[in-house]
Amino acid sequence: MPANTSLSLPVDVRKRLAVLEKDEDGILDEDRVKEKVKLVQDFLHADAQDQLSSLKAKMKSSEISMDGYLSKVKALLGRELCVENGSHGDVVEQNCKNGKTNGSAVNGDSHKEEDEEGIMDTKEADVMKSPSAPKGKGGRKSKSDSEPKSPFLHSSCYIISEQSCNVIVAAHLFQTPPPKCPDCRQYLDDSDLKLFQGDPDNALDEPEMLTDERLSLFDSNEDGFENYEELPQHKITNFCVYDKRGHLCPFDSGLIEKNVELYFSCAVKPIYDDNPCMDGGVPAKKLGPINAWWITGFDGGEKALIGFTTAFADYILMDPREEYAPIFAVMQEKIYMSKMVVEFLQKNPDVSYEDLLNKIETTVPPAGLNFNRFTEDTLLRHAQFVVEQVESYDEAGDSDEQPIIVTPCMRDLIKLAGVTLGKRRAARRQAIRHPTKIEKDSKGGPTRATTTKLVYKIFDTFFSDQIDQNEKDGGTKRQRCGVCEVCLVPDCGKCSACKDMIKFGGSGRSKQACQKRRCPNLAVKEAEDDENIEEEELLPVKAPSKKVSKAKTKKQSNGKLTWVGDSIKTEGKKQYYMKACMDNEVLEVGDCVSVSSDDPSILLYLARITSLWEDNNGKWFHAHWFCRGTDTVLGESSDPLELFLVEDCEDMQLSYVEGKVNVMYKAPSDSWFMEGGMVEDIKVIDDDNGKNFFYQLWYEGDCARFETPPTSTPQEDCKYNFCASCSRAEEREEQETPRVFEPIKDEDHDSKALYALACLKGEQFRVGDGCYLPPDAYNFSVKAASPVKRPHRKEDVDEELYPEYYRKHSDYIKGSNLDAPEPFRVGRIKEIFCHRRSNGKADVSEVKLRLYKFYRPENTHKGAKAGYHTDINQLYWSDEEVTVNMSEVLGRCRVEYGEDLNETVQDFSSGGPDRFYFLEAYNAKSKSFEDPPNHARSAVNKGKGKGKGKGNYYQEPQDPKVPKLRTLDVFSGCGGLSEGFHQAGIAETLWAIEMWDPAAQAFRLNNPGTTVFTEDCNVLLKLVMSGEKTNSLGQRLPQKGDVEMLCGGPPCQGFSGMNRFNSRTYSKFKNSLVVSYLSYCDYYRPKFFLLENVRNFVSFKSSMVLKLTLRCLVRMGYQCTFGVLQAGQYGVAQTRRRAIILAAAPGEKLPRYPEPLHVFAPRACSLNVVVDDKKYFSNVTRGNGGVYRTITVRDTMSDLPEIRNGASALEISYNGEPQSWFQRQIRGTQYQPILKDHICKDLSALVAARMRHIPLAPGSDWRDLPNMEVRLRDGTSSKKLRYTHPDKKNGRSSSGALRGVCTCSGGVPCDPADRQFNTLIPWCLPHTGNRHNHWAGLYGRLEWDGFFSTTVTNPEPMGKQGRVLHPEQHRVVSVRECARSQGFPDTYRFFGNVLDKHRQVGNAVPPPLSRAIGLEIKKCVLERIKEENDNTNEKG
Repeated sequence: MPANTSLSLPVDVRKRLAVLEKDEDGILDEDRVKEKVKLVQDFLHADAQDQLSSLKAKMKSSEISMDGYLSKVKALLGRELCVENGSHGDVVEQNCKNGKTNGSAVNGDSHKEEDEEGIMDTKEADVMKSPSAPKGKGGRKSKSDSEPKSPFLHSSCYIISEQSCNVIVAAHLFQTPPPKCPDCRQYLDDSDLKLFQGDPDNALDEPEMLTDERLSLFDSNEDGFENYEELPQHKITNFCVYDKRGHLCPFDSGLIEKNVELYFSCAVKPIYDDNPCMDGGVPAKKLGPINAWWITGFDGGEKALIGFTTAFADYILMDPREEYAPIFAVMQEKIYMSKMVVEFLQKNPDVSYEDLLNKIETTVPPAGLNFNRFTEDTLLRHAQFVVEQVESYDEAGDSDEQPIIVTPCMRDLIKLAGVTLGKRRAARRQAIRHPTKIEKDSKGGPTRATTTKLVYKIFDTFFSDQIDQNEKDGGTKRQRCGVCEVCLVPDCGKCSACKDMIKFGGSGRSKQACQKRRCPNLAVKEAEDDENIEEEELLPVKAPSKKVSKAKTKKQSNGKLTWVGDSIKTEGKKQYYMKACMDNEVLEVGDCVSVSSDDPSILLYLARITSLWEDNNGKWFHAHWFCRGTDTVLGESSDPLELFLVEDCEDMQLSYVEGKVNVMYKAPSDSWFMEGGMVEDIKVIDDDNGKNFFYQLWYEGDCARFETPPTSTPQEDCKYNFCASCSRAEEREEQETPRVFEPIKDEDHDSKALYALACLKGEQFRVGDGCYLPPDAYNFSVKAASPVKRPHRKEDVDEELYPEYYRKHSDYIKGSNLDAPEPFRVGRIKEIFCHRRSNGKADVSEVKLRLYKFYRPENTHKGAKAGYHTDINQLYWSDEEVTVNMSEVLGRCRVEYGEDLNETVQDFSSGGPDRFYFLEAYNAKSKSFEDPPNHARSAVNKGKGKGKGKGNYYQEPQDPKVPKLRTLDVFSGCGGLSEGFHQAGIAETLWAIEMWDPAAQAFRLNNPGTTVFTEDCNVLLKLVMSGEKTNSLGQRLPQKGDVEMLCGGPPCQGFSGMNRFNSRTYSKFKNSLVVSYLSYCDYYRPKFFLLENVRNFVSFKSSMVLKLTLRCLVRMGYQCTFGVLQAGQYGVAQTRRRAIILAAAPGEKLPRYPEPLHVFAPRACSLNVVVDDKKYFSNVTRGNGGVYRTITVRDTMSDLPEIRNGASALEISYNGEPQSWFQRQIRGTQYQPILKDHICKDLSALVAARMRHIPLAPGSDWRDLPNMEVRLRDGTSSKKLRYTHPDKKNGRSSSGALRGVCTCSGGVPCDPADRQFNTLIPWCLPHTGNRHNHWAGLYGRLEWDGFFSTTVTNPEPMGKQGRVLHPEQHRVVSVRECARSQGFPDTYRFFGNVLDKHRQVGNAVPPPLSRAIGLEIKKCVLERIKEENDNTNEKG
């Protein structure tokens, strides 16, 4: 029923109703109800009259009983009478006193959403009257009680007495929503509710005012209004807008669109008068009602011009009346903010939500507006309007342009603020006649990338094929959600998409939706689905089936087969030959052949014949298979003529051979390094007859590694029967099987044979060596202290004070280490042995080790706290022994007694990751620490190491010195990648390219010897390719042959919105920075290449980005691979998964990915990648294991001094010594240590108050906030959040309180009037929490024993990584704390303001991660040098 009007009953009717209510006549209940109906029927709203008629008809047809009819009519009358105005208060008050509410909303709140179900049935009416029914909150007085000046006094709703309230509370167990004005929807008990103070003196009505001579538009003839085709325009000043109940209210909250009558009072001035003062203005009263409001654009680019339209004229607003100024300031604020957001995203489409907040918080509002700063709350408050303006902007764009609405930033805003897309656009297209004008960027597309011809042609060919295929398929048909208003409007018939439709006379080929009906919901969903590919949610992967012989899927040919020549060797029943003839075609060992599949749609299988023989079962050959590019990770991007060697072979009958093919090996040329940028043709060979192929690389399928084919030279007498695949498989099996050597004669051991040496996986293990074992290999005598269990969910929480605590139903806390595994066990080998069989011979198939156990500090009775203070590679000797199978051993390590080292413990430890030391022994029985025994200190049998124990000094063979690679770091940021390579000792970064000046300056500060180019990488490559030696600033450019290693992380977020293959997306992709970066690689041809990116780089657009990147590298001749690494496994207290592509030039060794050093939370260590339904693994063999414990937040930053929100001192003292191993490492050995950049963002007063009220307990976040009013530091106060609606999903609280803050919680569309602001609990979080995992973690504190979420460019409590509050201090993490979470040394410097520095840190590669990769590259260089030295020695 209508919510914006009230019943107006004559005095005599009201008096009679009062008599009937008091039951003074003694008449029957049925007669009383009928008389009431008769009295008020003519005054009821139309829909109420319809409902009465319907009830009467149902009663007459016996569909409902008389009692049911009376009950429903009572409920209807009660509801209708409770929206009557204050003059009828006595009736309602008496109703309340008697407890006869008849199901009515006694608080006067009868707006549409709460009454949409119409009349409740008998059962519902009974519930409302029962003791278990909801309690009414009603009875709070409106502000009108204390505003006697208002001419609208007592007109908004009833003044219910205190006694009435008590009766209501007693009658209703559950709470009902607080009272709202049925017109403007503002809370009647809100202290901010203002009342209209009256019209100016001598104010005129609208028609009279418009004819005033001071406006010089009409004469006194009022008929003149009809003579104008367009409405006259005037300006108004000193205005205020109010509803018919006298409440000052905003005009932009949807009230006008809902036909609520709003009026305004003002002084009217001529259109040409720009002076906002009252002088010369015509006082006017009750202008309106307002039919529409609109925006005419921006005056001078800053201030929005806003206008009203009434039935008589258009009015442009100038200055508001003093009491209306705060309301109007909010309107100006959101219009200016929408302009700022659209302009920012139009120029920076790939920024994050945190970047947008950075922009907003650092923008100073223009002069003349009534607000002084923008905050995140401002953005969330106006999110619906901002998004609608973005939709309008997108609507005007080209259909091939990526809409701003799908950018990562907008998607995050839409989710957080609960924005409804496509809302009211159809209606507002007419209402807002002049939509906000924001100029389109004139650039018209992405900047042109500088590419080599080879890279350009690969991308060009691939995309041309995709676009052609797309057109053949008739284009990609746009779908729609079918729910939003945009989807429901008809096709316009005018846009290019409509003109192509058959119904409008077009061809119907494009199958695109009308541009006016581009569904925003679907566009956002597609972009979200494309980008948010998490490992845990990947599509189910086909389970690997048992290997089926390929022969079963082949087709036999009917060709004639004969041997050529005599048998050259007989082994058992096999007679080997070198040649065979099939249909006059000679096949020879070493030839390549094709084999047909029994499925004609499958391409020919291709193989090399490695042997030919005949036995009792016929003529056979051994096939060493080739792999086509389409069967590798390259998929459809591969060269159709390129094959890859694989470890896959089988015996097959010769009759399966289809015919002979030519497969040539394409070796890299001698001048390969100097051919960069010169190759123009992507074709490697021509194929005229369909039988010519080539290969250049070997492919390892599980890890997607493309490598130079291994050299396997058969011995002369085995050429007839040598298969490289079989040979490598035998070698691998040999390596994975434990072998024993150097038996030791010991007569004391009859049951076992002892040995001095064993080999496993290519490593030698001697008695006295240290080794790793899995954590479950053995236990310790001391029972491990169980992790501190958090107290279970509190059940005694005061739900009125903490209304959102109920959402914390899960014990899992993101960033917790409770489920982190233990690091490897470390033991020292006491014996290597095999048990003897009954015949006295050793059973060498099962090798055993007898070990001494080492305790880690956390394995002792002191527990985890001991591990926090000691070095992570410190152990305790113990005389406890254990026997294990050697097959369990995970690797070798070196464990030395610290006193026996001829160098410091620090120098020894820095020599490599697998080095441990001990200073004491641990006695588990007495729980005491002792000096180690002599047999622990003496390592006579080790034969390696630098121990000088008791004169036994063994010098480890020295590795040759590895020269540092001349490195170019592209997209270098502040230098995280280079810093790690420098720490690994593999790189010397001579050049860096970084366009963003603060990051480039930071790189210079830390690398003074590096030439840093602060300009577009495309411009620099173009200069070099055109022969230039220097840039415009005179900086020397690296030339071909100079760069030995190329590293960088090209931004690629722009791909996430590309949902179709068309000319626009093609242009965007081929002009992307990924393509530019690959062109750098092609031109410079470095020895090593590294591309770092976000984890989803490998998944973008069905892994298309990954495939084309690898395709380019393979065509250049590089060995390459890809993988995903978790930075937390390499020594930082942060989860950060990153995709890493590695490539090595011909002649170099392709690095493997580093084994994890630290254990880490398993949930964050899912590093497999699915491409085209195949799962790929990294080469890591130790899984989620690690040699060290995990690094925690406590390890990272517990030593840093306390600071406050907004701390800005760039240099302070540490005020204490480092407490953990990590802190000792990160501080370094600086003289006179000064702590730099321990500064943090200054957040708004409201955000600061929220942070102050977040508890210090682990896992605390916004759900722990109290719902209360608090005094803010700026002198204002926050408001209490109101729960005004039932929540379908969560029900009510234990006290019966409502839990919804918007109509959408009940399953109906959002109502803008429900939005609340300036509350301690942010309104937007309970608003959208049900569909976003309750926003777990927002305003969350870090846990001392946990880890950071991925360090972001701008720590925001409501950002993507909301858990950014210090564990104990009421602030967000500082720049230095973030830098430590990334593994930057404390001496590392950043540049710019606090937000610039946060961005530099957040965008960086963690140096410990790049150090681990650098050490792997160093291993490869070292291996090549050793091979070269060995070859030189052999020749010598």
